[in-house]
Amino acid sequence: MQLDDFCFDGKGTFSLDDYPTNAKIPKAQRERYEALMQENIDRMADLQDRLYAEGREGVVIMFQAMDAAGKDSTIKRVMTGLNPQGVNVYSFKQPTHEELAHDFLWRAVTHLPRRGYIGLFNRSYYEDVLVVRVHQMQHNYAMPKRTTDMSEAEFFSHRHRQIRDFERYLWENGYRLVKIMLNVSEKEQAKRFLERIDNPAKNWKFSSSDLAERALWPKYRAAFTQVIGETATPEAPWYVIPADQKWFARYLVSEAVVRVLTECDPQYPKLAEDQLDKLAEYRRQLTAE
Repeated sequence: MQLDDFCFDGKGTFSLDDYPTNAKIPKAQRERYEALMQENIDRMADLQDRLYAEGREGVVIMFQAMDAAGKDSTIKRVMTGLNPQGVNVYSFKQPTHEELAHDFLWRAVTHLPRRGYIGLFNRSYYEDVLVVRVHQMQHNYAMPKRTTDMSEAEFFSHRHRQIRDFERYLWENGYRLVKIMLNVSEKEQAKRFLERIDNPAKNWKFSSSDLAERALWPKYRAAFTQVIGETATPEAPWYVIPADQKWFARYLVSEAVVRVLTECDPQYPKLAEDQLDKLAEYRRQLTAE
């Protein structure tokens, strides 16, 4: 299986049911894929160094998923080779009062990396068309009636269009997006929740709210299907990664990151002739000491 098998770029009709949660790669191949992931991590380090030096393009890598899909561990394992100096990490938690007083994309804009940097979004502004929709939070927004007095379908159709426009705006201003949905199965989620309960070192990760959200599984699946179907574009496709096998999911994520960094084609800046002459003189002075 290749990365393209899990990519949706907006062409055609999308259904989450068409994308597996488990690629069913034989365990005997795990070592091979982990070695390939390490090669990608090494490649990412080189490309990031060039991206930072050139400072022409910014990259935003965002992760969306149901709870226990492996967002944190994927970020930890796959991004281990990146230089922290050129990376901004932001976790999208429940919006603050200040954030709710602005448009829903405001907090994303305030945490965009500068060009030359990589931004890692643990969840993202897509929470505002997933969690908000499932829990019908839009009805409590302090917004004018002209923006909320409409059907649920119309309200979120507007938001999906606004996201497409925003992501097109980012593309036209030197940013590339890597949108990753870690597609975990309901059965695997239950297994990982039990691990959090049974392992004292993981108890802190479990919350009763996890079970409340799990009960809304069908609604989240429906929301993901519509969101991905209506916001994927050739410039900002979605990668729907099978997440039941963590090691294979991490390999695919590393493939997606290497792909976008390679497409940036970053190059080290070349100095002008007069600057090169100065370097030669500086070298002469240093070697003469």
